[in-house]
Amino acid sequence: MKDYVLDPAELEALGIRTVIVASPDLQGRLIGRRIPVDGFDRVIENGVDVCTCVWAWDLEQGLELIDAGLFTLCSMHNGVPDATLRVDLGTLRRAAWLENVAICFADPVDVRTGEPLPISPRVMLKQELARYAERGLQPKAGTELEFYLFRNEQRELRKNGFRDLDPTTLIPSDFMIHEGNLYEPFFQKLRDDLLASGVQMEAAQSEWGSGQWEMTFRYGEPLEMADRHALYKLAVRDSAARAGMTATFMARPLNGQPGSSCHVHFSVQDAAGERLFWSDTAEENMSGTMLSAIGGVLEHAPAFMAWYSPTINSYRRNNSGDVAGNGRTWGFDNRTTTVRVVGHKPEHLRFEFRLPGADTNPYLTLVALLASARDGIDRSAVAPAPIRGNAYLLPADEEMPADLLQASKAFVAAEFPRALFGEDIVDHHRVLLENEWKTFMAAVSDWDLHRYFDRV
Repeated sequence: MKDYVLDPAELEALGIRTVIVASPDLQGRLIGRRIPVDGFDRVIENGVDVCTCVWAWDLEQGLELIDAGLFTLCSMHNGVPDATLRVDLGTLRRAAWLENVAICFADPVDVRTGEPLPISPRVMLKQELARYAERGLQPKAGTELEFYLFRNEQRELRKNGFRDLDPTTLIPSDFMIHEGNLYEPFFQKLRDDLLASGVQMEAAQSEWGSGQWEMTFRYGEPLEMADRHALYKLAVRDSAARAGMTATFMARPLNGQPGSSCHVHFSVQDAAGERLFWSDTAEENMSGTMLSAIGGVLEHAPAFMAWYSPTINSYRRNNSGDVAGNGRTWGFDNRTTTVRVVGHKPEHLRFEFRLPGADTNPYLTLVALLASARDGIDRSAVAPAPIRGNAYLLPADEEMPADLLQASKAFVAAEFPRALFGEDIVDHHRVLLENEWKTFMAAVSDWDLHRYFDRV
């Protein structure tokens, strides 16, 4: 058992009064229920029900798509049914940034058949990890997550339309120590709370953007990594609110400032722990397995942009030129490419996937990245030639979606996601993606008014 995992029989003795049973929605946010500690035994035995609408509505929890009967899973035609959350006791831990609270991840199952709900991002990641296990492979992953932190109180900020943002840093502060020292008490407590919650951080720093910060996670097993990622975002938001501040994981929240990324580091071992990306004789010590994995990831990148960059705002970052991934390119320690190969020892050699933004759902991003790499390995895919120099000087990759509408069309048209997940899953995501674009196009923004009001 992991040292942070709690024994359910000892919760009350440890002072735990509430257990949060949580699972990710399609946006990567945690949904679920709060259980009094004396009722958690019943949840372990029977699960706890939640409405399937949590995997059907959009970011604003709009019911229009459900009312219109556009989902097989959840619509008025089938009564908007429940699913049962079955707890994964190997994830039970303190939510140490909250007082006397524990949290346990869970996976949804059909209330009648007990079968896992295929739309669940956590279920999908487990299924992909099973495909690796069938091949005797062990993938490893680590995420680096950037965010912006503002000295504005969260409720007031929303009530005033997110105006007059006051960033926690005012000048470019990438890797600078002095600018971060003022907020060390905040980040120190956050790191301590995360560690007590089983979320191990490797490093933290101030970033180049005004009010931008980054924290990196300990490398490890992908499902655990996705769970840590989701907990981390929750802890950052909660801790910032308690301190009278507001955090955002938008891909690009400010004009004239860089976007926030979710770089994913990835490698593969065999069942005996042998590092399969390493070769003693090949160029840069990259094995054929590593090259094939890169080839698969780049080949399928257009199809999965809808998951790597899932919001309208995502493409403000992707299209900025701020080293935010760049077409189907890779290179050695080259931040102008989408895949950056790093590490000079067998235990360190890996690639960093730079396309996803901080707004990505970590479960879906890892599903897409792992599935693409596995497919490349299965087929011995051929990676393109590495880019040496500035990849932004190359012609634009016309196959890469430049906005969410293009990403939605690429996802629906691609054979690989449909063969892997089935028609229902692809169609479910299509409905949500198209709705996000239609909602965006129907809204009059400040940009519209400033651009056109008295000029046309």
